[in-house]
Amino acid sequence: MSENWIFAAQLDDLPEDDVIGVAVNGLDIALYRTEEGVFASDNLCSHGNARLSDGFLEDGEIECPLHQGRFCIKTGNALCSPLTQGVTVYPVQIDGEQVYLKLS
Repeated sequence: MSENWIFAAQLDDLPEDDVIGVAVNGLDIALYRTEEGVFASDNLCSHGNARLSDGFLEDGEIECPLHQGRFCIKTGNALCSPLTQGVTVYPVQIDGEQVYLKLS
């Protein structure tokens, strides 16, 4: 694994079709595991002070627990009001049973 990839979690720590919050290099990251793979984004909603890992994951979208705005977990795009700004997403690489992120 190159130096640009940073360990984030064990694959077994990610429940299927769910989201967890992890701290990686001082950043609060949401990790999502779906049938399509593992995805990562900033964990803080762009609209309010709410952690996306406390929200609801369904059909590739994460719903903020505070105002029910939804983000695409693949692109970070805001999908409905009251959201006007997306969240940053990060490339994910799986090596064996370990999940790595590229934060730069």
